[in-house]
Amino acid sequence: MLRTNTTRRHRQDGQALVEFAILLPVLLLLLLGIIQFGVSFNNYIQVTSAAREGARKASVSRTLGSSAATTAARTAAKNAAPNLGLTDSQITVTATGAWAQGTDVKVTVKYPYAINILGRVVSSGNLTSSSTFRVE
Repeated sequence: MLRTNTTRRHRQDGQALVEFAILLPVLLLLLLGIIQFGVSFNNYIQVTSAAREGARKASVSRTLGSSAATTAARTAAKNAAPNLGLTDSQITVTATGAWAQGTDVKVTVKYPYAINILGRVVSSGNLTSSSTFRVE
């Protein structure tokens, strides 16, 4: 009879289940954080691409005039990042020297981001990227 008591005390059948139950929330939070970081990084890549494409379009559009070249640059930036839904207020086109050949044109794109984990905002701000090209 004494033997059965000692064997019952030393059984560890549920140990792995208890450890898994304790670590599961931590692992899920880590996984959600990785996913949110991936989404934010993808958005940053799209913002960078939008700034580059907008500046490239602006650099070759000087013959259209300043307002048409600005519109073309904004349209190219929006088309480079269709998933972001950029607006004209988020895209700034700045030309030095009134769109003369050999001067620079700079396109800046700003996009807000927020990293949410389980409904709590961990980090937020603006993703910003600028690109400068020489006007051809």
